[in-house]
Amino acid sequence: MTPQLTVLGNPGHRRVTLFAAAARAAGLPEPAVLPWLDVLRGRYRLPEGGLLRIESPGEEPEVDRLLRGPVLGPGYAPTRVEGTAAWYAGVLAALRGLASRPGVRLLGDPEEIAVMFDKRRAHPLLAAAGVPVPRALGGEVTGWEQLRTRLAEAGLRRVFVKPAHGSSASGVTALEFGPRGQLLATTSVELAGGQLHNSLRVRRYRSEREVAAIVDRLAPDGLHVEQWIPKASQSGRSADLRVVVVAGRATHAVVRTSTQPMTNLHLGGARGSLDAAREAAGPAWPALLETAERAAACFPASPMVGVDVLPTAGWRRALVGEVNAFGDLLPGLTGLPGGPAEGLDTYGAQLAALTAPSRSPLRATDHQITEPAR
Repeated sequence: MTPQLTVLGNPGHRRVTLFAAAARAAGLPEPAVLPWLDVLRGRYRLPEGGLLRIESPGEEPEVDRLLRGPVLGPGYAPTRVEGTAAWYAGVLAALRGLASRPGVRLLGDPEEIAVMFDKRRAHPLLAAAGVPVPRALGGEVTGWEQLRTRLAEAGLRRVFVKPAHGSSASGVTALEFGPRGQLLATTSVELAGGQLHNSLRVRRYRSEREVAAIVDRLAPDGLHVEQWIPKASQSGRSADLRVVVVAGRATHAVVRTSTQPMTNLHLGGARGSLDAAREAAGPAWPALLETAERAAACFPASPMVGVDVLPTAGWRRALVGEVNAFGDLLPGLTGLPGGPAEGLDTYGAQLAALTAPSRSPLRATDHQITEPAR
């Protein structure tokens, strides 16, 4: 018998409602909802003997204000890009507090979520496990002048500069240096009045003064810099894959295509053809899915991991760009044909794995992540 499910999430958000719909479809009781706001404010009670699913705290203005407002001060706005280190610290403290409560059983491990939400920690962990990843610059980035010097010394002319704790491509900048010193930064960041705002429009900056302002404002929250890998294409557009891994198996995959370096759907990307991708990859397709499974295996206490797989030109091999603790929001997408989740959406697949007789709920305190020495 499956214990009572409670979702730590934002009431009314589609992540919560879609999971509840999947539970009803599976014949399970309606999950209770534990609001992130209540947890962050320290005013909540947990049902005894149940399972607590951890959902993303994103896309809720009051939650974001609690996490980032104190460090951004009077200039706070939900569109601001800065303050991700405070966001990360607040979320992690809340999850660790939940995990410390006697009798709480979490579907997910706060310490693994902590690593997935810090690209500077996730990248070397994957690399040490033999998962193919882009070359990273490594070390702390203190600002633009230091970054430019270090990139020149490393011979890196095309890189992605990513906020260490960012998500949804917020603050991500694709940086290119031309043969005669030209500079091009492609990003969704809007630089306005000395502040950085997340925009739904991708911009290009060629002024070093503007690029320096962006990097210098993001550096205090932590940056991860990695080589820009030329990706495969589909219909003349750059393409990558979001692969959802549930209980160790690749269950869902979506092709994301774009004319921009970032393929995120909210930045103008579009879903591509999975059939065309499988045909282009040919016999290499199973290996692309296996690459995602190998990345997910680095987080054994996480029932679900969303993996960004970067196929190289020709679709014959792939690298892992990122791992996502909450990478399962893919409405309307059913499982891979012939796979363990065929006909199920991402939430249905997780519930099926949870209720399978051979599976037992994972307790956060049962697992410890081991990271490579730095």
